[in-house]
Amino acid sequence: MYRFMRYIVYTSHMSKNKTSSLNVRISPSLKEALRIAAIRDHRSISNLLEKMIINHCNYNGITIPEQADMFEPEVGNGKADN
Repeated sequence: MYRFMRYIVYTSHMSKNKTSSLNVRISPSLKEALRIAAIRDHRSISNLLEKMIINHCNYNGITIPEQADMFEPEVGNGKADN
């Protein structure tokens, strides 16, 4: 499945303003395979994971919300008007 996904271009959800972190625990052998895959694809591990998640979502019809749509716009300054 990875061979299929690597030839599909997904750029619309690649954000330059990353504000969320994700910590995962995986087996050392899987981490090593991920590291090797990232090197071969000339990517960082986090960028490869992001690409794989986007590809998986697109392949399975899962909509990825735009970052701007995930947060309510800030209204006022939080102080009561007098």
